[in-house]
Amino acid sequence: MNDPSTEFLRVDGVVKDYMSGGQRLRVLKGISLDIGEGEILAIVGPSGAGKSTLLHIMGFLDRPTAGEVHFRGTRVSALSDPDLARLRNRACGFVFQMHHLLPELSALENVLAPLMVRFGVFEWVVQGAAARRRARGLLERLGLSHRLHHRPNQLSGGDRQRVALARALVGDPQIVLCDEPTGNLDAATSREVQQLIRDLAAETGKTFVIVTHDVNVAGLARRVIRLEDGAVVGSQRT
Repeated sequence: MNDPSTEFLRVDGVVKDYMSGGQRLRVLKGISLDIGEGEILAIVGPSGAGKSTLLHIMGFLDRPTAGEVHFRGTRVSALSDPDLARLRNRACGFVFQMHHLLPELSALENVLAPLMVRFGVFEWVVQGAAARRRARGLLERLGLSHRLHHRPNQLSGGDRQRVALARALVGDPQIVLCDEPTGNLDAATSREVQQLIRDLAAETGKTFVIVTHDVNVAGLARRVIRLEDGAVVGSQRT
């Protein structure tokens, strides 16, 4: 086994169980996987294969029932819930199929939300101006300079995903995790978002992990992992 201290992100023998109707349902069945820094990885497979569950564990949103997750030499399962939340806020950015923007906030405010959580009230007084400049810059880079103060219900589906991408990147994360990022978009808008992901990965050099059913989205990746019934059944370089 490799030394986890030399790796970027590793899941090692990860099992995840849920209780359903009084019975234990095993969703992940001992998955081991290494993700390199700067890699673009796609996870594909049929519905119910465990793709989103694995992504949530890789992004520290959930804990495995058994097995370990290591991030830059840290055994994530050993962290307390507050320490895990701090690591997640600083290390990870998320883009979901349902964009999960807060409806009462503007596009700019939604992008700033992770940094407001990170800094807290007092540090925000010092950091807020720079954070706003970064958020505005990202939204402008994504073609939303004229939508900064629009709320989600005033934006198209593609624009909402652009806001979600800006929110994922605003905290300068080390890994960006995307769960069906084009799943709710029409074909043309999906292609636009795919190109944005490709460009952002190239520009930032960040690690991207993308769960998808779409072969075109999977084509963004340098490596594709296939899950079936909670287990890895294939891996290929693209």
